[in-house]
Amino acid sequence: MLSMLGVGAAGLAAAPYLQRGFEKFLGAASQVDPTGLTGLLPNGGGFRFYNVAASVPHKDATNYQLKIDGLVDHPTTYTLDALRKLPQTRVVRDVQCVTGWRVPKTPFEGVRVSDLLDAAGVHPEGKALRFTCFDGTYSESLTLPQARRSDVMVALKMQDKPISYDHGGPVRLYVAPMYFYKSAKWLSGISVTSEVKPGYWEEYGYDVDGWVGKSNGRSDTPTV
Repeated sequence: MLSMLGVGAAGLAAAPYLQRGFEKFLGAASQVDPTGLTGLLPNGGGFRFYNVAASVPHKDATNYQLKIDGLVDHPTTYTLDALRKLPQTRVVRDVQCVTGWRVPKTPFEGVRVSDLLDAAGVHPEGKALRFTCFDGTYSESLTLPQARRSDVMVALKMQDKPISYDHGGPVRLYVAPMYFYKSAKWLSGISVTSEVKPGYWEEYGYDVDGWVGKSNGRSDTPTV
């Protein structure tokens, strides 16, 4: 079992398509990945739980913070209550994972990333965003034009309920037109940078531009 999992982990590092076989193997064996690379568990509503950290702390309104920093005029730290008081937007789209599973017509609600950027005041040399998470491990990236789309948000609700811990709550990134690995869970920081810094899975070969149905770097206009 462990040797087969080791082969699967090596496949993840080689190319994303090998993850599909790895996930299929795990599902057939009804096992949790002990390598920590995927942390795959069954989850309700068609979703699957992925975790790349050994453990993730629980955060709530008493201790959650989202820091906006980097190449901005006004670095800001938002509490959960402060985020809830900002204008909210709602998007209903299919959620699609690069491994093949899909959850149709899933509503997300939260604060547009573009609104947070406008409040912070992005420097002219700011070209991209780096997203970090309070699991201490995961990260993601978007270009500035991608992040300013109206369907990219700091999400506080999913399926019309506060985002649960397993789904990355209390706050996660949601990038509607991209594969779900771009929607980082347990979001804790947004830094404006001068260039794109590849995120966690992108270091293992995933596309930096994760448009559903598009190849890496081909277009900034998604098909959905």
